[in-house]
Amino acid sequence: MEHPQQLVHTTTIPVRWGDMDALGHVNNTIYFRYAEQARIEWLEDLGIAVRLDVDSGPVIVNAHCTFLRPLTYPAMIEIRTLVGKPGRTSIPTFYEMRCVGDASLYAEGGAKMVWWNPRTGKALPLPPFLRELYPHD
Repeated sequence: MEHPQQLVHTTTIPVRWGDMDALGHVNNTIYFRYAEQARIEWLEDLGIAVRLDVDSGPVIVNAHCTFLRPLTYPAMIEIRTLVGKPGRTSIPTFYEMRCVGDASLYAEGGAKMVWWNPRTGKALPLPPFLRELYPHD
């Protein structure tokens, strides 16, 4: 049974001329940078320091993207960040990318975020405030 996703953050990012490749559309690696930026903004809005000099924080253990339509310059991209049902030490994050003013989905994907101790490299239980983002069953 698939669990619903909860919208937690929305941001807009401009497509830069240098984001495009020789084929005239945004290079596939850049989509991951857009998703990363949206995820970092969400975490910062939660007050989470995304640095290695802290006792605990998030790390990404996998990421994926499905490219549905090519993004091209100029454009403003709206990125919606969603979360799924958390596990003991991890929470799945998802994103949807659309051009502002166009309801079409251009890309969708996700990343599994694990809470960890950067000094030991070991996973830790998710903080309660991250668990509370997801509605209880």
